[in-house]
Amino acid sequence: MEEKWDLVIEQKRHLLDLKLRQIWLYRDLLFLFVKRDITVVYKQTVLGPLWFFVQPIMTTLIYVFVFGNVANISTDGVPKPLFYMSGIVLWNYFSECFSRNSDTFASNAGVFGKVYFPRLITPLSIIFSNAVKFLLQFGLFLGVYAYFLIKGSDIRPQIELIALPFLIVLMALMGLGFGLIFSSMTTKYKDLKFLIQFGVQLLMYATPIIYPMSTLSTKYQTILWWNPITHIIEAFKFGFLGQGSFSLIGLAYSTIFSIFLMVFGTIIFNKTEQTFMDTV
Repeated sequence: MEEKWDLVIEQKRHLLDLKLRQIWLYRDLLFLFVKRDITVVYKQTVLGPLWFFVQPIMTTLIYVFVFGNVANISTDGVPKPLFYMSGIVLWNYFSECFSRNSDTFASNAGVFGKVYFPRLITPLSIIFSNAVKFLLQFGLFLGVYAYFLIKGSDIRPQIELIALPFLIVLMALMGLGFGLIFSSMTTKYKDLKFLIQFGVQLLMYATPIIYPMSTLSTKYQTILWWNPITHIIEAFKFGFLGQGSFSLIGLAYSTIFSIFLMVFGTIIFNKTEQTFMDTV
């Protein structure tokens, strides 16, 4: 009788093969990883899940004091807490996805070396677990937003708000793409993991989070235009606050960049996972 196998583990495969069928078969494992990422981090802390809210609140207060009051950077008439939080919430999602995925192979070497499952499940679990954190922090932002809206502050919601799910997907793809690339590189060049946090911080300052684009000269606006995250942050702020810019060309550029980054990251990740145990 001809034998039929439920699962075939191959040594080599196409570099663009995402093994989506296997990921679906291992969806329970994906769910467990997501649950672990959410619960374990704050399991033995006093405040527990409240830390999801403490981080953006404390960051917003620091930005209000340092950049709003001391440096006196304009927020285009938008209340300072609302202006800074609108950038922080979305940026945190990207930076968490990028930073945590950039160490995928090194941090999971013990598991990868003992048991088989589609390796892409690990970075995907980080994307989904951070999506849960983002939704919680986004709820906090909506609460602050409603407060200033009822108070009569100069904020004007726009119809472009309907693009919000698309903006979140772009941030996820970008964080995943960067994470896959750098996780593959850090298996061989371990120095890179020390530079990632510094690089993410620099990238934040090159993104209009603590300042509006209107305060920059044309020269610097042109430079920041090539930062694909700029258009996502600006579209988010424009939709909620009525300040900033909503550029279809800019979002098209960000979309193409995200897709290219995801494809390139997948190729590098698939190539690295076949031999990473020899170098990690």
